Amino acid sequence: MPNQGSEHLIETSISDFKPLSVKSQKYKNIQGKYVDSISKVGDASIIKRFDRTPYPEKPTDVVCPHFLELKWGYGCPFNCAWCYLQGTFRFLKTKTQPVEKDRTIIRRALLSFFNVESPPEMLNTGELADSLMGEKSDSFSKFIIPIFEKQRKHKVLFLTKSNNVRHLLEIPEHNQAVISFSVNADYVARKWENGAPTVDQRLDAARQLSDAGYEVRLRIDPIVPVPNWENHYRELVDEIFSRFNPERITLGSLRGLQSTINNSRDKSWVEFLSEGSNWGRKVDFATRYENFSKIICYLSDYGYSDVALCKETVQMWDALKMDWRKIKCNCLI
Repeated sequence: MPNQGSEHLIETSISDFKPLSVKSQKYKNIQGKYVDSISKVGDASIIKRFDRTPYPEKPTDVVCPHFLELKWGYGCPFNCAWCYLQGTFRFLKTKTQPVEKDRTIIRRALLSFFNVESPPEMLNTGELADSLMGEKSDSFSKFIIPIFEKQRKHKVLFLTKSNNVRHLLEIPEHNQAVISFSVNADYVARKWENGAPTVDQRLDAARQLSDAGYEVRLRIDPIVPVPNWENHYRELVDEIFSRFNPERITLGSLRGLQSTINNSRDKSWVEFLSEGSNWGRKVDFATRYENFSKIICYLSDYGYSDVALCKETVQMWDALKMDWRKIKCNCLI
């Protein structure tokens, strides 16, 4: 039911506006409690809860809180070797070719969502697409951020490897927007993140947005245990803090769903995967532990502690003496 008294209620007095149905169901949240949460808006083609990761019960289960996807488009202009979109869109002829959905439908779904009472949520635009792939003359960010600025409860998350932030810098009000850059050690990015801007270019773009007042987060993901990896990732941490202080950093180790591996043209990265989980194959536990612990140590040298792990096992969280039930990762508000 619409919540007429809520401050996040926004104007929908548009002659052709017809609200979509908003469905909720009980989910077991990361604290282990069952709560009513929005599952989808309309037919789920635009707003849907990502709930494919079950609540972790065993040490080998991955921790991944359920979040809302804003499925505004799909695909990516870059060609990273391990991109899971290769498996997700394996039945499409275009596979990862960027496609944007009808903005009228996107707006209708958002207005319907905003006008139903629910706890504050982050809507992730980067689960099925690079969030800045629509930054041409008709900028997606200039379309979506002003819609979110009409309310003060929910936020929109951009996840990207792009450095095309010109339009974002032109948006005066952006309190409800969070920009997250996926970065990696320069050696790793040059070897496997084909077509993407360099890590330096991404970090420079992140600094510009931070200076402009955006909340900027980083994902160091996927961490790959290449030869001399300690120095490569130490240099990455130094490069980050020579520019700005991220609001939040999420760490993720190299991993691959079988569908991703099967459809990857360059499988050279698969040699690092030797362990299974309920979210695909992973680097072995001992190596991942060393990767995480050393990078967390590098971050602590800068007095930084706002760190979470992405799709990592309960066993790893416990080994690092981190409480996964208090996770504050990239996709959460």
